[in-house]
Amino acid sequence: MENFLNYIKQHDLDINDETLAEKLDALDDLSHMRKEFNFPQLGDIATEINDENRDKVDQEVIYLTGNSLGLQGKAVERELKVYLDDWKKYAVEGHMKGTHPFISIDEEIQSRLASIVGAKPSEVCSMNSLSVNLHILLSNFYKPTKDRYKIVIEYGAFPSDLYVTESQLRNHGFNPETDLIKIKPKENEYTLTTQEIIDTLKEHGDSIAVVLLSGVQYFTGQFFDIKTITKVGHECGAIVGWDLAHAAGNVQLQLHDWDVDFASWCSYKYLNSGPGCIAGVFVHSRITETFDLATDNRLMGWFGNKLSHRFHKEKPFVAETGALGFRCSNPSVADTTALRASLDIFEKAGGVSKLSAKSVILTGYLEYLLRNKLASTNIQMITPTDPSQRGAQISLLVREIKANEIKHKLLNSGVICDVREPDVIRVAPAPLYNSFTDCHRFIQLLNKAMM
Repeated sequence: MENFLNYIKQHDLDINDETLAEKLDALDDLSHMRKEFNFPQLGDIATEINDENRDKVDQEVIYLTGNSLGLQGKAVERELKVYLDDWKKYAVEGHMKGTHPFISIDEEIQSRLASIVGAKPSEVCSMNSLSVNLHILLSNFYKPTKDRYKIVIEYGAFPSDLYVTESQLRNHGFNPETDLIKIKPKENEYTLTTQEIIDTLKEHGDSIAVVLLSGVQYFTGQFFDIKTITKVGHECGAIVGWDLAHAAGNVQLQLHDWDVDFASWCSYKYLNSGPGCIAGVFVHSRITETFDLATDNRLMGWFGNKLSHRFHKEKPFVAETGALGFRCSNPSVADTTALRASLDIFEKAGGVSKLSAKSVILTGYLEYLLRNKLASTNIQMITPTDPSQRGAQISLLVREIKANEIKHKLLNSGVICDVREPDVIRVAPAPLYNSFTDCHRFIQLLNKAMM
């Protein structure tokens, strides 16, 4: 919140000004990005319309769930129409012809995808879905031995990570009950300190094969210190990978410079590509610079093979350069088109660094409102207050009243946020399309919902 208060002083604004949100929006040089997106309307999402809202059915909702599913960019429909027209016009020849030839459509977005996660273009690739990618990556990076075989995740990790790591352990003959290390917060705490993570890694260091943590923890919204944790993991002799589902497009990442071994992320949250859309992977260039079929145990597929070999029978597998060599199948052209349209919006906005700078002020304002304008004492913020330890999400622990009941009231008032059972509401003001007025109005409506 300190960053926000400094911002207020810097611009000579009055914290008690009733029009503060409007003035903050006027200062926001990203406010024009809002018009790039389609917003649901109250009449389409409310479960009941009362007399107070009867004349507001055409009003855009306050959308605070970009951490679960990003809004639809207006360019997506147009770009998908181009793809459909090319498919209709060229059919199979569309692989080599048209506006965006199908054969290389994923390679076309590598540089833009790399800018999202701080990587070289050759280190990233769009493919598959998150859980599938984690399995594919672990098939190469999880190489247990008699002495080094354990996997580390955070306690309460997203089910995707839990199930993937459990099944990887079982498939290699190990027991998740004893060989999956879950780093748990202290009693009555919800987040982990970097030191707690480091201490766990050092305690089990000789037996750890892979560390697989969330870049941003989905439940609490905590942004882990990827650079430090990766360094310590390597010092312990482990491979270090990251699930960046809630981090990609949300916080500034420097995967190459931080020496991360591998990572994967979905693209339908902060990257706004659409439900279940194509995911992405990162593999550090120091790992892919050489390829030896005799020792590399990656799951091979025809699209990971060099184009010169891809369509020929009985030719040996020669991996495409970098992350592309981890592909098994050809990417969905429709999915990649939707992702490309979203990445174009990120470029228009000036990239993740600019969005992150706004996010610090936006969540700082929301934190200020929660601390000073919220009437109820039955809500506790469990996301770190340090802006360097969070992205565009604040998680609220609710007492005395059911979180789902609050969500329902908010929904019918024109606010979409989500609940993680049993008692946490996640609020995510995405800097690409959320405003300071959204945050101000949300607190007003939350006060009503808590009555």
